[in-house]
Amino acid sequence: MTVEEIKKQLVSMESLSFVLPDGSFVPSHFHITEVGKVTKDFVDCGGTRRTEEEACFQLWQREEDDHRLAPQKLIKIIESCQKQIGLGDLPITVEYQGANTISKFGLEYDGMNFLLTSKTTACLAEDACGIPSEKKMIDLSELTANSNACTPGGGCC
Repeated sequence: MTVEEIKKQLVSMESLSFVLPDGSFVPSHFHITEVGKVTKDFVDCGGTRRTEEEACFQLWQREEDDHRLAPQKLIKIIESCQKQIGLGDLPITVEYQGANTISKFGLEYDGMNFLLTSKTTACLAEDACGIPSEKKMIDLSELTANSNACTPGGGCC
């Protein structure tokens, strides 16, 4: 989900809810402590320099539970960020405090709730860093006999 996509959803919403990958809900008294633009400038394992940008929303909750963030308030936070730091229509990553550390999630919308989705890593330079390509699986029953091939009892060996 991108910044403009979330704004489009927020316009018609009455309340906000976020669902973790395990199906549990982030407690409704969460707060979005920051909306920012994160630029990652790096070199992959194949030696190629890369740059990635994303919008980052940080979700946080307190022990008090009478706080609720309204969708319209979140729109104002996003628009303020767009004006102040030039936040564009970037993909969104959500940071949320888990049991032991801050976890990073992707973001999707199912028509009612925002879904925090699991993120994965990948090698960006598989061809340059020595990771073998996956072998193609074949069904041995589909192999046809080659007339030049050795066969049991064929006397070629």
